[in-house]
Amino acid sequence: MTLYAAAPARRFRQVLGDLLLLAWIASWVWVGRLVQDTVVRLAEPVVGIQARASDLGRTMRDASSSVSDLPLVGDTLKVPFDRASGTGDGIARSSADLVAQIQQIGWLLGLLTAAVPILLVTLWWVARRVAFVRAATAAQRFVDSEADLDLFALRAMARQPLERLTRISPDPVGAWRRGDPEVVHALAVMELREQGLRPPAPRSAR
Repeated sequence: MTLYAAAPARRFRQVLGDLLLLAWIASWVWVGRLVQDTVVRLAEPVVGIQARASDLGRTMRDASSSVSDLPLVGDTLKVPFDRASGTGDGIARSSADLVAQIQQIGWLLGLLTAAVPILLVTLWWVARRVAFVRAATAAQRFVDSEADLDLFALRAMARQPLERLTRISPDPVGAWRRGDPEVVHALAVMELREQGLRPPAPRSAR
């Protein structure tokens, strides 16, 4: 399996793209956390209400316990304190539920804020990388010997711009038909570099 191109320039671009993708993911994770923290801060006043309601309920319970010891009127006096204590406890519970809901909303908004751009770019990049890996791995099977380069020379003449072909030979098609080894090798090298592969050395170099 060919994960990265053999050509240094293209391999550098691929590695740079991978690093940029990681930076993109990290930046959007940071933005998601920022959104979450911003929403959660909206719950701070509710947290204060919860704390004051809890204090009120505790204070009223203490007062109810104190007046309940009074003879004759103790049971009568403790009733309003018990009611106030129940009200404070109810407000505290409602405030705690509201805080939990705000925190959950903040988590969901932060997750969506980060996940959408991360998934879109990651899927696009992964599709490009998978396409390269599949094409390069398949092409690598045909680069076992210089004789196999004829196929890539033919692909080069079909896909590469004319000005690039004429730099190799004034008549690349004629040279390919004649089986000129230098022209065939040069054309194949041009195409293989597009695939990120390194061709075998020419016969003269072996």
